[in-house]
Amino acid sequence: MGNRSGNNELDIYRTCCFTGLRPQKLTFGFDEGDRLCLQIKERLKQEIIRLITEQHVTHFISGMALGVDQWAAEAILSLREQYPDITLECALPCETQAAKWSVDQRERYFSIVERCSKETMLQTGYTRDCMIKRNRYMADRSRYVLAVWDGSNGGTGYTVRYARSLNRVVQIIDPTEL
Repeated sequence: MGNRSGNNELDIYRTCCFTGLRPQKLTFGFDEGDRLCLQIKERLKQEIIRLITEQHVTHFISGMALGVDQWAAEAILSLREQYPDITLECALPCETQAAKWSVDQRERYFSIVERCSKETMLQTGYTRDCMIKRNRYMADRSRYVLAVWDGSNGGTGYTVRYARSLNRVVQIIDPTEL
């Protein structure tokens, strides 16, 4: 695996990463046809377009977790025809990230990874802190952080707090306000 990109040094000021709640923490669960899920996906896409057109962001990093991370990655992939200069990096916490997911979930994951501009495997095996390391990697390399978060504790909250400690520009989409 490893790095598949011609860009060794990406400009942090033109980079955005994503963080967000897992489907299990959202009221609709895995029902992507639900009105709220569709609204979240549309808001993600609108914010991505705003970052591209107003802030000149060209590089996006997804941690590839179920839900928000993958929805954002799919939005980037769908926008590449309209904005050919944008790139997608998949920051994978470990080789076994998708090992316990359903067949459909794994197929979606690998389909996104196959189409990304850059794949970064942070470590080979799973450890208790590999997801946190992945989130720190993304925030460390991004000026902008786009979060789907309701203020709850957990990985998304940790990442938002960490990004703020680095003085990153954090844009929150609160699903309870849609």
